[in-house]
Amino acid sequence: MTRLFILMALLSPAASLTVRAEEPSADKPEEPGAEADEGDLANKVQNPVADLISIPFQDNVDYGIGPNQRARNTLNIQPVIPVHLTQRWNLIMRIIVPVVSSPIVSQTTGGSSGLGDANPSFFLTPANPGALIWGVGPTFVIPTATQTSLGAGKLSIGPTAVLLAQPKPWTIGVLANNVWSVAGYSDRSSVNQLLIQYFVNYNLAHAWYLSSQPIIVADWKQPSGQRWLVPFGAGFGKIFKIGKLPFNANVQAFGYAVKPDGGPDWQLRAQIALLLPAHKPPPPTQEAQR
Repeated sequence: MTRLFILMALLSPAASLTVRAEEPSADKPEEPGAEADEGDLANKVQNPVADLISIPFQDNVDYGIGPNQRARNTLNIQPVIPVHLTQRWNLIMRIIVPVVSSPIVSQTTGGSSGLGDANPSFFLTPANPGALIWGVGPTFVIPTATQTSLGAGKLSIGPTAVLLAQPKPWTIGVLANNVWSVAGYSDRSSVNQLLIQYFVNYNLAHAWYLSSQPIIVADWKQPSGQRWLVPFGAGFGKIFKIGKLPFNANVQAFGYAVKPDGGPDWQLRAQIALLLPAHKPPPPTQEAQR
């Protein structure tokens, strides 16, 4: 059960939301938010492999853990940085750094706080996708936890992929990965864990949107009746600006339909993300093409 909580803290992508940039005009310099108003951003912000920098701060609180109904708090700092490899391909880099406060579930007080294991992921994605947007690459779990109870103590590696479509006013997609441990402390359990996050968003007027982004987790090392965490829920969000800088904020709540013994009853998630324009290289000149 503890490993399932660790996995949710480490691999929670929450779509690590970013915005797809528009081509700037020749006589107008590109600046944050200049490519579209908040209503346009609300549709673009839901693409997890878009080509703008985002800096999300996502706080997840799990309630009702163990016989004493304790709570666990995980703040995920998860910057997303796009790299333009060629005119046809982008590499989207995301690293999740969790700051965790975890209770001792057998007690009414006490627990551990500190950094969890870092989770970098890399998505190769077309720079100009069609109706179906996709990205694939590797994901890693690096044992950076400052206390034993806050991490798996293993270096884990596996594939990750995202697939989505955006028929207005919807965004519908799924992100999945599975990691296996390849190195680490010999006295810690090996890792074989799956994460699936589907996301459904419906954009409303004035840059508001409805959203459901539950994170389904399976720990294949556990007995069959103790493997799964399956939440259901939804929430809402809004795109807004402070000055010229665009932000994306949302809140969601989830109840756990399936959970291991002692698992949480429900989760509250709140996120705010600063959205920044990425540098897009100019198209090649005629001399460069020769």
